[in-house]
Amino acid sequence: MLFSPGWRAPIRQGEVLAVFTLGLLLGGTLSATVVWLLSGLSAPLPSPARTAAILAVAALGAAREFGLIRLPLPQNARQIPQEVLQTHLRRGTLQFGFELGTGVRTYVSATAPYVLALALLLVHEDLPVTLLAGTAFGLGRALSAALTYLARDDHRDAAVALRIPHMKTTTAAASLLALALLLL
Repeated sequence: MLFSPGWRAPIRQGEVLAVFTLGLLLGGTLSATVVWLLSGLSAPLPSPARTAAILAVAALGAAREFGLIRLPLPQNARQIPQEVLQTHLRRGTLQFGFELGTGVRTYVSATAPYVLALALLLVHEDLPVTLLAGTAFGLGRALSAALTYLARDDHRDAAVALRIPHMKTTTAAASLLALALLLL
């Protein structure tokens, strides 16, 4: 666990959170850069085809979140080794944050980030917009860690676990609606 009540390391937890956040932001930005570079491959597709594909993926994502279909999400089932954080705390925390920020090293349980990535891939948005989306992904993951650190509440995990299904379905529905309004 990144933040433990029995923390005994010579490095303060706030510093660990800052390094972790930096890693998350760098990882999200790198993933966005890769999405933007690959998005050039969708340029030959006609705009109506790209729009239809984006809306179809968003509808599939919403259907998945509402439990209407079973659709496995891509994931890397390997855990980040414990030694990463135990050997060199700062470097390991940065690496852990970076790998989590890319979204490809760990499992992302919600469909919304995948829908957003595919939408950015198909739309071929400007680089700053795509980078902002990737940075926001890393920032969202950092916000979760920061709230855990600041809350210092033993019951927080249970409360969050109860809310996650509602957040996922609401986000999926809002993403579908927003993409439909933006693209049509």
